[in-house]
Amino acid sequence: MSAVDAFLGVEALPPVVPVVVLEDAADAVPLARALVRGGLPVVEVTLRTPAALGVIEAIAEAVPEAVVGAGTVLGPQQVAAAKTAGARFLVSPGWTGRLVDAMQDSGLPFLPGVSTASEVVALLERGVHDMKFFPAEAAGGAPYLKALTSPLPEARFCPTGGIDAACAPRYLDLPNVACVGGTWMLPKDALRAKAWDTVEELARKAAGLGA
Repeated sequence: MSAVDAFLGVEALPPVVPVVVLEDAADAVPLARALVRGGLPVVEVTLRTPAALGVIEAIAEAVPEAVVGAGTVLGPQQVAAAKTAGARFLVSPGWTGRLVDAMQDSGLPFLPGVSTASEVVALLERGVHDMKFFPAEAAGGAPYLKALTSPLPEARFCPTGGIDAACAPRYLDLPNVACVGGTWMLPKDALRAKAWDTVEELARKAAGLGA
């Protein structure tokens, strides 16, 4: 198991982490099961809706084969709430010293967000090597991360933000990218229609990007 795989406690980290935004916790379990069947068991649930903590709790309780985490974590209170709900990892769009301290104190794996080399260096000084690169496409995309490979070889990234099936392979080909995050396997029309078979098929295609 590589260091990156060990980050999430899985034997083989899938190439894509679905970034889930749900308004109704009742959809959490069938959605998670569809993603797992499609080969994407690592699921980031963003704390952008009132239902988010309930979504995490439902997945953690009913879909143990899924590795569910909390995204868009912005402060210590959300760190604590996400952990209580059953989140197994934490992701933030950016970071402050206070937020990183809370994430470290939680005992959970975490990905603080960065978009500049200076932020990466500051996290490396704190002993943090696994990071979220956000917003990936707007912040320079795969060429920017490629440029960081030589001067900052200890940093590993999960880029998210504007990534789709077309550009994901460009990131996954980089040696400092462990996985990418995205929503393209979760089209809004499929979620509204509760078309879980469609989600499963799109997840299967996304899982194949790392082959």
